Amino acid sequence: MRLAKFITENLEPILVEWEAFAASLLAPGEKMTSLALRDHATQILRAIAEDIETDQTDLEQSYKSKGFAPIAPATRSAAMTHGALRHLAGFDLRQLAAEFRALRASVLRLWLRHHGSDESSLYQLTRFNEAIDQALAESIANYSNEVARSRDTFLAILGHDLRTPLSAIANSSLYLGSPGLLPAGAPLDAVRRINSSTARMNSMIRDLLEYTRSRLGRAIPISPVPTSMEQICRIAYDEARAAHPERVFRLEISEKLEGQFDTERLHQVISNLLSNAVQYGARNQPITLRAYGDADRVTVQVKNHGRPIPEDQLQVIFNPLVQIPSPLVDEDSAPATSLGLGLYIAREIVTLHGGTLAAESSENEGTVFSARLPRNQAPAAAAPA
Repeated sequence: MRLAKFITENLEPILVEWEAFAASLLAPGEKMTSLALRDHATQILRAIAEDIETDQTDLEQSYKSKGFAPIAPATRSAAMTHGALRHLAGFDLRQLAAEFRALRASVLRLWLRHHGSDESSLYQLTRFNEAIDQALAESIANYSNEVARSRDTFLAILGHDLRTPLSAIANSSLYLGSPGLLPAGAPLDAVRRINSSTARMNSMIRDLLEYTRSRLGRAIPISPVPTSMEQICRIAYDEARAAHPERVFRLEISEKLEGQFDTERLHQVISNLLSNAVQYGARNQPITLRAYGDADRVTVQVKNHGRPIPEDQLQVIFNPLVQIPSPLVDEDSAPATSLGLGLYIAREIVTLHGGTLAAESSENEGTVFSARLPRNQAPAAAAPA
């Protein structure tokens, strides 16, 4: 009997073994119904049987063996749904993979017991293993997507809910800092430290919310209006000096800085770049904020000195949740306090303006982040997450 026919005619004994194994993966005391344990196994097995009997070219086989070619839509749909439901049921990836290994073993054990082994079986076994592997890949991919979506939703809720107690702390600090409220000689430095820490926490929460917004498919809103980059840079420069009085900042402004920009968002970009320079730049070296324009665009650069960033690190520093490893940080730099989201969000905002954000780093020239923004180009459409 051909393997495909054996599968379709022996679904029940195969599913009995699958169900028993899936139940063994549950923690003690946990229970799932037979229907939930079997999940989409029937559809997966039927589609695998159909796939085995479908003619396949050498090229299709090569692609499938590398995981590039999708299997039959029915298998893909059932396997993807299975992965999502196993995530909701609390299975981890090892348990999910173990289910497919058990399915493979059950089918082959029962078939070989019934059919025996001969040379004609080799091709059918190969096609079966290809189909199982592809179904597993589809299931794991969708499981991973559900994990990522759950994580991003949690982070979004967390960031949103943290804003309320943080606002209470900030308002209380402002109240305590009111002139004449505290007795003479009271330690006002404590109030200033609360204000500074609150500002940093608020920046981290804002970055977290922007990150989860982009991950959940909602683009960062951009509303360009006629304005000058000089004004945006001066505000960010003054804030950086006030927040870090121990550091030296330089501001270099040229002409031709007018354009269509979202003031609040580009202020966020420049603040993130300045914070990054403070974080990773040598403390005894100045941080330079420079803005200049030409006929078509405005360029903003933030430069710091310190240990250069290796080329391989430059390729990933704009990825979310990436921080420069500690061996690359200069000994005079400040300890890490960020979430590794500032550069990612800065690039997203610049891209939505139709511009680019790039980084260069060398021993002689230092590290330079350059945001190049068209003056009047319409904002770019955000790619779905």
